[in-house]
Amino acid sequence: MTIVSSPHLGRHTPPAASVAAVLAFAFAAWGSVLAQSVPGPAPAPTMNDPVTGTPYKADLDMKRVLETQAKLGLKPIESLTVAEARAQPTVADAVTAILKADGRSVSPKVLVPGITSEDRTIPGPAGSLPVRVYTPKGNGPFPVVVYFHGGGWVLADKQVYDGGARGLSKAAQAIVVSVDYRLAPEAKFPAAWDDALAAYEWVVMNAASINGMPGKFALAGESAGGNLAVSTAVSAIAAGVTPPRAVLAVYPVAQTGNMATDSYIDSEMAKPLDKAMIAWFVDKLLANPADKTDPRLDIVHAHLNGLPPVTIINAQIDPLRTDGVLLQQALLKAGVTVTRKEYTGVTHEFFGTAAVVESAKKAQRDAGDELKRLLWQ
Repeated sequence: MTIVSSPHLGRHTPPAASVAAVLAFAFAAWGSVLAQSVPGPAPAPTMNDPVTGTPYKADLDMKRVLETQAKLGLKPIESLTVAEARAQPTVADAVTAILKADGRSVSPKVLVPGITSEDRTIPGPAGSLPVRVYTPKGNGPFPVVVYFHGGGWVLADKQVYDGGARGLSKAAQAIVVSVDYRLAPEAKFPAAWDDALAAYEWVVMNAASINGMPGKFALAGESAGGNLAVSTAVSAIAAGVTPPRAVLAVYPVAQTGNMATDSYIDSEMAKPLDKAMIAWFVDKLLANPADKTDPRLDIVHAHLNGLPPVTIINAQIDPLRTDGVLLQQALLKAGVTVTRKEYTGVTHEFFGTAAVVESAKKAQRDAGDELKRLLWQ
């Protein structure tokens, strides 16, 4: 091997093989530096599901309900007048459409066998209150559940929420009295709360007239009605009225002062209830914005001590999900026995869709079992 002196390095030039090895090492090292300094592709941003409007996906049966309601011509409520909003297609309308499309009966007697219902009126603080009394099959007497529908205290009635009240009557084997309380903006806060307490007081005094068991009462409601159920329990105890043995609050509005909770953020654009709709409801409800802190509305800060056991049902895809958590925490702090159940893959308003949504069937069974345990003992 001939060695040639290098005038530049002042030393011998290495063999070609050695040069190749050095170059290979250098390129490998530089490649390593590049790999560390050049970032890879940015992670894809979290995208909201186009059906639910949130990061969460609905179960297939819940998804079908949402898509059907949208096809019926649903518009953003916050862009509508009250009259227009009240004419909107409801989740109950979507359930009916699905049943018809599947060739199934839409008769309540077929969907929830063994339950009869009767519409009547009872006295209220500003006139008669329409109610629907659901009665299970059997001789009775039965425990009585006073039930308040949802709709942001502005929309809906006992007919729209028939599925939840009727299903609860069967699941709990109890009479359910569903109340059409006064709505805003025609009757501002606290008209609905006054009606709710009056309805409960009537049931306490007149249970025998509807084949109810004296002393075995519960309060229940969905959404705005869930708030009314808890608030009425507080008011009844404060007024010295026979207290309920149980309270069921289904995705309740627990407060309206903080719309920056986790669920208001992740479900801001949720279907069928979103953050803008709740602001619209509150605007129609209150004559004075300061009433947001009234403990009848802000039940998280109400005097909850002494309440009977409370069951809270929440939906995963719902701006009110965290309200349920806040209410649970407040109840525990007050020494109240509380159970909170959150159902994944479903949205606000799911509870009354048991005819077509499996999780709603389970939620009604769970709620009914808890009420039976507390009312029949």
